[in-house]
Amino acid sequence: MDRNLALELVRVTEAAALRSARWMGKGDTQQADQAAVDAMRKAFDSLAIDGTVVIGEGERDEAPMLYIGEKVGAGGPRVDIALDPLECTNSVAYGRPNALAVIAVGEPGTLLHAPDTYMDKIAVGPKAAHVIDINDPVEDNLDRIAEALGYNREDVTCVILDRDRHTELIERVRRLGCRIHLIPDGDVGGAIATALPKSGIDVLLGIGAAPEGVLAAAAMRCVGGAFRGRLKFRNDEEKARARKMGVRDFDRVYTERDLAQGDDVMFAATGVSDGDMLRGVRFTGEGAVTHSMVMRSRSGTIRKLETQHFFEGEPKY
Repeated sequence: MDRNLALELVRVTEAAALRSARWMGKGDTQQADQAAVDAMRKAFDSLAIDGTVVIGEGERDEAPMLYIGEKVGAGGPRVDIALDPLECTNSVAYGRPNALAVIAVGEPGTLLHAPDTYMDKIAVGPKAAHVIDINDPVEDNLDRIAEALGYNREDVTCVILDRDRHTELIERVRRLGCRIHLIPDGDVGGAIATALPKSGIDVLLGIGAAPEGVLAAAAMRCVGGAFRGRLKFRNDEEKARARKMGVRDFDRVYTERDLAQGDDVMFAATGVSDGDMLRGVRFTGEGAVTHSMVMRSRSGTIRKLETQHFFEGEPKY
């Protein structure tokens, strides 16, 4: 894939972020999400790719656009696309942190078609990439992570989704003495933050959505971090859907290289609301300012972009 494609992807995430950010704090999750979807879909029309959405807004009968299997782009190299036009829809609707517009791109057949179910996850940055094992107790993992990072155990910071299902996990981490950063939504950004030295986050723990696990794994491929995930089905219907999508081993532990294969994975994200990874959209009298990140596994580059957008009359996105 052309290396310039990575930078072009940012135009797509910027479009979704700019449009959805106008719904910040207005209490309407549906409108916030629809604004991001509409803007992202339109932005794809100018991208020089022959893209297939493998993780998107749902099946074709569930989503009018950016559905799984939809073709996007103006023509060019064939790529698979995993996307979330607005990760953390509630965060935008209710004025909370960590909302992002995100895209991952890989060569055809390299991004796992993850079923719409839950996934047990653990993610860390490069320094601790070799020490995690999702089959081990959380206490053992945190001890090894602390040693790999050269920290006292009490100084390790864990990011965990604030959910009732994590009550026991949170208590076990607290008993161990580690620090906890609870987030209302957005474990894609939480996973990536573990690989960013200035984020203050060392490890992501807990159960989140499986499709977002693929997005997080793609980013970890680019930054040298590690991701481990195991599907957590809620019912037989989800198992049947997973089987239809090609999943055979329901107990398999997926690594970042299983979820995002190939030698050339690209990832782009733009902040919608302020978060651990990126600042959100700032509107000005002339337009808006966005903060984005773009990464590529082949080169190992991580670029952070601050972009000033000038609107003449109505916003372009």
